[in-house]
Amino acid sequence: MSVLLWVVLPYVALTVFVLGHVWRYRYDKFGWTTRSSQLYESRLLRVGSPLFHFGILVVALGHVGGLVIPKSWTEAVGIGEGLYHLLAVVLGTIAGVATVGGLAILIYRRRTVGPVFTATTRNDKLMYAVLALTIALGLAATVLANITGGGYDYRTTVSPWFRSIFSFQPEPALMAGVPLLFQLHALSALVLFAIWPFTRLVHMLTAPVGYLTRPYIVYRSRDEGRPRRGWEPSR
Repeated sequence: MSVLLWVVLPYVALTVFVLGHVWRYRYDKFGWTTRSSQLYESRLLRVGSPLFHFGILVVALGHVGGLVIPKSWTEAVGIGEGLYHLLAVVLGTIAGVATVGGLAILIYRRRTVGPVFTATTRNDKLMYAVLALTIALGLAATVLANITGGGYDYRTTVSPWFRSIFSFQPEPALMAGVPLLFQLHALSALVLFAIWPFTRLVHMLTAPVGYLTRPYIVYRSRDEGRPRRGWEPSR
């Protein structure tokens, strides 16, 4: 079971993540979008979307720092365990609350605004459910383990396991003694990565770089004279 959860499942999720994006980009370029619903409702969107996106950006950067950068590197530059723990708890909790709050507003908007709810697919509902579960488990692990539980140094277990996956030398034994909330958070994240290519989340991996080099769009006004009849050819 340990090998299945912490070796097989990660590689399956990563394989689906990579190949799924290749397939989606090749066969569904026009579907590579967030399917914006701003035209249907903008008041709640103006609050929930920035709150969620800024929060999730900080959360993502925190995960990169905690999982990718070894503990010995941060200690080498003078960031001890106490300072790192304080920054992780404070910034992680603030970012997590902002992300959960923003996501709650977005889900509330999708459920209560008629046109937005109508435009919501089953795919969207699955994505929101898995995303909300992953974020909630991560926030719960941070709050319970690091604030009420006296602290847990995941950089000695979860982080080396994470890096071992990408070095193709998996060490599932590192996850054996990890608290349950951290394990559930990692598993839910793997499920999220597996469904990622088939949801609106694909827009996070693109940027409108082409807009910087595209030619100007020229708008021409009609003649100022008499109004043109519908059957008259345009010039």
